[in-house]
Amino acid sequence: MSSRTATVERNTRETRIAVTVALDGAGAARLDTGIPFFEHMLEQVARHGTIDLDVRAAGDIAIDDHHTVEDTGIVLGQAVAEALGDKRGIARYGHAYVPLDEALSRVVIDFSGRPGLFYRVGWPRARIGAFDVDLIREFFQGFANAASATLHVDSLQGVNAHHVAETVFKAFGRAMRMAVARDERLGEAVPSTKGVL
Repeated sequence: MSSRTATVERNTRETRIAVTVALDGAGAARLDTGIPFFEHMLEQVARHGTIDLDVRAAGDIAIDDHHTVEDTGIVLGQAVAEALGDKRGIARYGHAYVPLDEALSRVVIDFSGRPGLFYRVGWPRARIGAFDVDLIREFFQGFANAASATLHVDSLQGVNAHHVAETVFKAFGRAMRMAVARDERLGEAVPSTKGVL
């Protein structure tokens, strides 16, 4: 059984980001992005996705958090794609509903090889502390594009913005956990009638 891990680094004039992911981990997270709320959300992905996640990001957050959050999504997507390799034997599809008090979100993912984000999240307010909630869409767009995944993110209800965000990220982690899991019935087959993903 091969180790499904990957490390990807991406350096631009705006950000320097390194992500290591272990898909068969225990949910451990080491995070250093300079954006505390974003790190709290990434920790949810690791814990509820039972993946080990190490994210080191240095970005132009003195200007805005946008580039750091978006580029972290891109690098995480690249790392997950590399760790999955040719996707032989994986479940491919994952879905999760996650509640937190009044909030409820659903995330569905397909490691289809066709990138697409379908995002329907209404926010009760524009910021959670200092964090701009618009950046959450940018994170998921970057991930979907870089991982070549189809990703549906839906907030079904919620009046507390922090609760909405947590349910979205927890559901993303659990959906990814399901999708990357090995399906013993497939053996080494690719889960597609095309034979490739």
